[in-house]
Amino acid sequence: MNKKLFFKIMIITIILIIIGVLIYVKFIRKEEQTTETEITPLEEITDEQERQTMISLYFTNTETYALMPEARVVDAKVLLENPYKALVEMLIQGPKSDKLKTNIPKETKVNGAELVGDMVKLDLSQEFLTNQVGDIEIASKSIYEIVDTLTELNEVNSVKILIDGQEDKKFDSFDLDLKEPFVRTN
Repeated sequence: MNKKLFFKIMIITIILIIIGVLIYVKFIRKEEQTTETEITPLEEITDEQERQTMISLYFTNTETYALMPEARVVDAKVLLENPYKALVEMLIQGPKSDKLKTNIPKETKVNGAELVGDMVKLDLSQEFLTNQVGDIEIASKSIYEIVDTLTELNEVNSVKILIDGQEDKKFDSFDLDLKEPFVRTN
């Protein structure tokens, strides 16, 4: 009988050991693994990186003559005061890529830009009209470089171009007027 009691105690002990091991594996080891798999950043994000934003500026492709976006990372502070004016000034400065070009005359000045409803009223200097080189197609491309760039912004659906504060102007060299607001065509 002593052997039977000893055998029962051994079986109960083995069962308790197995249950203990299972509990350890299931709960305690799981907690240890969870703390080990936490993701830590390799580097902290600087204030400068936090302020950067991606924009798209539209320029003319030198090979296909189609309008193409050029992505730029800029400091968001540049866009805070007047994003419409800032974007057009970047267009006038031209693209970074050699495969793109701007058709907006370099002498063009941005007198002002304001959002009225969902339309940007963009006031450009007379040089936008008088210094335009090329034909009506190139002049049209210069308009749509501006329109496509500004309509990338969610709040903008059209662009009305004024020349030195005056509406209803047109290009001197050909019959292309600025009477109506321009909307994105693609």
